[in-house]
Amino acid sequence: MAKIYDLVIIGTGTAAQVAASRCRSTGWRVAVIDHLPFGGTCALRGCDPKKVLVGAAEAIDHARRMRGRGIEGATPQIAWRDLMAFKRSFTAPKPASTEESFAESGIDAYHGRARFTGPRSIEVAGEVLEARFVLIAAGAVAMHLGIPGEEHIITSTEFLELDRLPKHLILLGGGYIASEFAHIAAHAGAQVTVLEQMESMLTPFDPDLVGWLMEKFQEIGVDVRLKTRVKAIEKTPAGFSVRASSQGNDEVFSADLVVHAAGRVPDLEPLDLAAAGIEAEKGRLRLNEFLQSVSNPAVYAAGDAASRGPPLTPVASHDATVAAANMLNGNRETPDYLGVPSVAFTIPPIAAVGMSEKQAREQGLKFRMQHERASDWYTARRVAETIYGFKVLVEERTDRILGAHLVGPHVEEVINVFALAVRNGLTTKDIKRTIFAYPTGASDIGYML
Repeated sequence: MAKIYDLVIIGTGTAAQVAASRCRSTGWRVAVIDHLPFGGTCALRGCDPKKVLVGAAEAIDHARRMRGRGIEGATPQIAWRDLMAFKRSFTAPKPASTEESFAESGIDAYHGRARFTGPRSIEVAGEVLEARFVLIAAGAVAMHLGIPGEEHIITSTEFLELDRLPKHLILLGGGYIASEFAHIAAHAGAQVTVLEQMESMLTPFDPDLVGWLMEKFQEIGVDVRLKTRVKAIEKTPAGFSVRASSQGNDEVFSADLVVHAAGRVPDLEPLDLAAAGIEAEKGRLRLNEFLQSVSNPAVYAAGDAASRGPPLTPVASHDATVAAANMLNGNRETPDYLGVPSVAFTIPPIAAVGMSEKQAREQGLKFRMQHERASDWYTARRVAETIYGFKVLVEERTDRILGAHLVGPHVEEVINVFALAVRNGLTTKDIKRTIFAYPTGASDIGYML
């Protein structure tokens, strides 16, 4: 006999936790389902554990930059096994604490793969759940590459669980994951090769600033091969060989490990969407502006599963808030992705919010632009960082900040001030009236406007 719920959520990450809490607080009967350890990608397999590893790499890079500037003695090194143990001090307790939190809130938890058996019914671990509403918040998985030998590649999840870092690794892709892992591994002493089929790395960010950041890739010894398409991967007695083609020329790369960093897609395939009449197109759910399935009004989605906003944890939380409000009160809320900041945690990091220069020009906006490589500014010189710069766009008619693009020390924090400005329509005068603590990364903002 089926168990009856007001809401069944597929997934236990940020979006699931937000929606479950909001709906349960109104008295709804709520259940969550996950075939993976409870907690979601960000806490267990993404942002949080990655940032722990980045922190160690930052310490190594800072010490290296400061040698001869007041720092001497033995060069520090990353003890990979100890670092992974430290990382697990964050991730290991998370599944149990997440499940305990659900239980304390009166939310039923099910372990196993969820599969639709009807418009409002889901089967999991031999049980059938009937729901008034279903929220798909199942996260994302590494996309299928269609390359011979693909079975030899490890995913980003597996990289974050390595007990030993190999001497030489190849990263397939040129986005966030590839860039961040390249910096982590290189600072941990590995030889790193990046194979990217596009003409540049980190395409969501301003190309001028990415160009400056690429100097850091070269400085730390990361071999970046652009416009390079991987054709096959083979297991060899010594490790792996990757056959690739670049501008008509074939080349073979050897490595101890090959890592998939070429993008992720919503984890929808195992759900049997057709059984619930849920339409999808090119691997993505067809949703209306309320994050509701266009073909099954009982179904909503949030985060990576929705694929409506940037694939970021704060967006998943925002989606869940919107979806929960619409399920509770009827379709009134739509997501607002204006001014969502994005950061790649390379060393130094690169960050962006709002419009790019290209977007502003395509929309025919009249704007002024402050653009400078600021490596000689105090903020960079104090930590001996050679990569620091910005590009800020301001609309001429309104004086509103349209977009900001930063690379260098502290920009992962400074970008949040610009995000506040973009989301709330603040002008340069508004920002310049602010008195920032000095000397800090934020105290440079006035000079960027």
